[in-house]
Amino acid sequence: MSPITWFAIYLTIWWTVLFAVLPLGSRSFHELGITPPPGADPGAPVNPNLKRKFITTTWVSAVVFALFFAIVHFHLVTLPDLPAAI
Repeated sequence: MSPITWFAIYLTIWWTVLFAVLPLGSRSFHELGITPPPGADPGAPVNPNLKRKFITTTWVSAVVFALFFAIVHFHLVTLPDLPAAI
């Protein structure tokens, strides 16, 4: 596969992991009993920690991608074997 294909696969994994990581550790104004500032949603996180979540998403995605790459590169599972593997 071309490097562009591998990069597209990594980005797909990254975005999927991001949506799994985003809600972790988030506490809303409502949960903490804090009155939100005017115009803010009570369900919005008080401190979203986006930098930490992006870093976590990047290393988790790298691990998942490495596993995927190893499976494809070493032919541990081939396309004809997929229906039998599931």
